[in-house]
Amino acid sequence: MPKQPPYPLGITKPNPFRFFKTSPEIIRLAVVFDIRFPLSLRNVEDLLHERGIDVSHETIRFWWHRFGPMFAAEIRTRRIEAMRSSRWRWHLDEMFLKINGETRYLRRAVDHEGEVLESFVTKSRDKSAALKSSVKQCISTVSPKRS
Repeated sequence: MPKQPPYPLGITKPNPFRFFKTSPEIIRLAVVFDIRFPLSLRNVEDLLHERGIDVSHETIRFWWHRFGPMFAAEIRTRRIEAMRSSRWRWHLDEMFLKINGETRYLRRAVDHEGEVLESFVTKSRDKSAALKSSVKQCISTVSPKRS
């Protein structure tokens, strides 16, 4: 079933960059610099100045507030699409811990990128129960929808 457009037919989605003199590529570069790397706004301003782009750190802050959620949504949809592919995998990790002199078991569900999906500490080492609860948790919160 084809997706319905969010706007009625004949009406296109307005360009979010339409009132800005700066090109969308420069705005995207500045916002991604600020989001992706641990840089201050003044550092981003200096990096852009080295590339011949003269903007204020306050302008970058304004762009970040205006376009940051839009870029984050794009990144999120791309990441979800990548997770829907058959490459998305996860496994159950187990570690032994000593807490107050007693042995405990730390179990973590980790995806293929190394991101921890779920973690919990148990007294007993029951692998089937741990796997069952991890699968249930991953399916309910993280797993991609199959199409």
